[in-house]
Amino acid sequence: MSRDESTTPKVRFIDVDETGEGQRIDNFLLRHLKGVPRTRVYKLLRRGEVRVNKGRAKPSQRLHLGDRVRIPPVRMASMEGVEAPGRGVMEKIERSVIYEDDLLLVLNKPSGVAVHGGSGLSYGVIEALRASRPEQKGLELVHRLDRDTSGCLMVAKRRSALRELQELQRKGGIQKRYWALLAGSWRRGSETVEAPLRKNILSGGERVVRVDPQGKPARTRFKRLRRFVDSTLVQAKLDTGRTHQIRVHAAYLGTPILGDSKYGDPVANQHYRSLGLKRLFLHAKSLEFHWSTGKKFSIDAPLPEELDMLLERLTRR
Repeated sequence: MSRDESTTPKVRFIDVDETGEGQRIDNFLLRHLKGVPRTRVYKLLRRGEVRVNKGRAKPSQRLHLGDRVRIPPVRMASMEGVEAPGRGVMEKIERSVIYEDDLLLVLNKPSGVAVHGGSGLSYGVIEALRASRPEQKGLELVHRLDRDTSGCLMVAKRRSALRELQELQRKGGIQKRYWALLAGSWRRGSETVEAPLRKNILSGGERVVRVDPQGKPARTRFKRLRRFVDSTLVQAKLDTGRTHQIRVHAAYLGTPILGDSKYGDPVANQHYRSLGLKRLFLHAKSLEFHWSTGKKFSIDAPLPEELDMLLERLTRR
């Protein structure tokens, strides 16, 4: 029996319109190849199978209005086999929105929720938002947070806002401050870590980041906020935005973030678990930047209740 031609993958050509203008080619493909794993999308790019105006496309390439994108034949996963965000998940994400206007929305992202699907996950924050707001076609992540990190996460509602915010980010124009609880009691008031970071893939496929002279430059500014008996609450300000940067730099200082199962201290983690800490104590506390109009944007995400309660418990010790 011959294969049904309607289900046979074919080359597609898509002309970039206003919704795709300024978007990175990798993100453009992820939107047009629903159900295809991210690893498969990046493999297509590496092999030169994706073309923009007949030229090979790089993952970081940005698209322009009128560009013609060639997408090679790719078998799409059946949508029947893809788990959609449930009503409870969508409501949870909607409740986490702490700011919204015509250009932007900001969430106080819950810990344990990925920002996007992939790596065995059918959906994340952005998929849940798109499912709960089908009328809003332009929702795009401005930046990312680790799955276990809570706090400020920006989602652009218009392509123009996405382009401006990502350009600000590249130029260091967005001030991001995090709160973290570290193992050990700091006597010093502040510490700046400048240590290059390099991604490594272990034999089991797990991704880890190490301080390595051959890595990319990375700088984190730590400032002590409160000292406890055996831990320290700090503010961390990023001068660069490397993967797992705060977590690796905190461990590099000998005071890893509590609740960090990858880079942390297992004994300290176990002790703090008995005190009620069942997650990574890393929270994206605030964001600040100036729009091109000169208007200042500033927002603060309250600590989740479980972290707030832990700090109260530590204060009473």
